[in-house]
Amino acid sequence: MTQYLEFEKPLAEIEGKAEELRALARENDEMDVEKEAAALDKKADDLLKSLYADLTPWRKCQVARHQDRPHCQDYIDALFTEYTPLAGDRNFADDHAVMGGIARLDDKPVMVIGHEKGNDTKSRIERNFGMARPEGYRKAIRLMELADKFGLPVITLVDTPGAYPGKGAEERGQSEAIARSTEKCLELGVPLISVVIGEGGSGGAVAFATANKVAMLEHSIYSVISPEGCASILWKDAEKMREAAEALRLTAQDLNKLGVCDEIIKEPLGGAHRDRAATIEAVGKALTKMLGQLDGKSADKVRGDRRKKYLDLGSKGLAA
Repeated sequence: MTQYLEFEKPLAEIEGKAEELRALARENDEMDVEKEAAALDKKADDLLKSLYADLTPWRKCQVARHQDRPHCQDYIDALFTEYTPLAGDRNFADDHAVMGGIARLDDKPVMVIGHEKGNDTKSRIERNFGMARPEGYRKAIRLMELADKFGLPVITLVDTPGAYPGKGAEERGQSEAIARSTEKCLELGVPLISVVIGEGGSGGAVAFATANKVAMLEHSIYSVISPEGCASILWKDAEKMREAAEALRLTAQDLNKLGVCDEIIKEPLGGAHRDRAATIEAVGKALTKMLGQLDGKSADKVRGDRRKKYLDLGSKGLAA
């Protein structure tokens, strides 16, 4: 069953009417409603194109958070073979908000790491809604070190509202873990490629996405804070999240202009959740392309290019 966003309510009504007509026809063989239903389908298609022709930043936030978007587990299952999960930070625990392991992409050995939000109530609680604790970032550091040791390119799939801000996480060194994960990204002598597949929230995302190549799905977001959090701080009113989303310049299109995002991966009309298979296929093609662009470079070159990319940030798109 399609889950509609707030701004898609008119679309829900039209598609619902078309489905009601077809349901009636299934119950009564003498009814012929296909002409009317097809007209509604055409009206729905036109409205869908209109709604997604020029999404506001706030609407992009809603699409990026859609519960039916493909998540890290979906990409790993569909794109990678011989996936061997690796667990634990060898210090405190295994954080289920972060998953990763050795796998093959197009028969090429890689290390894949990502945030996993879960897909139902039970798994979302188990995965902590994709909000990693310190042990999650320390697990990621351990996996990146292993990849560096054996010369495996690292692929990270970013989808988190941000690092978990709970008391226990702070007591176990959340900020330090995020900083060390970001530092490890910069130290790697192997290619590091990141794809923001949904939300890229604050340092929790930066800790995975300080990469040679950063790609974003067309309707994904990447920002220093959520629009609601930004509005609460600046205007003391979380309801000003629309204005905050505009000011944060968090869309893939804005970040591409600023040089933060290297490539925008097109989503199916209506967002990744409307055609999950096509979205996953597009991400797979983008990963293969970006890996090819970095193939054969020395460790010093890979590391140096990555550091230069971030030192140069701010020099592009300032006049935009």
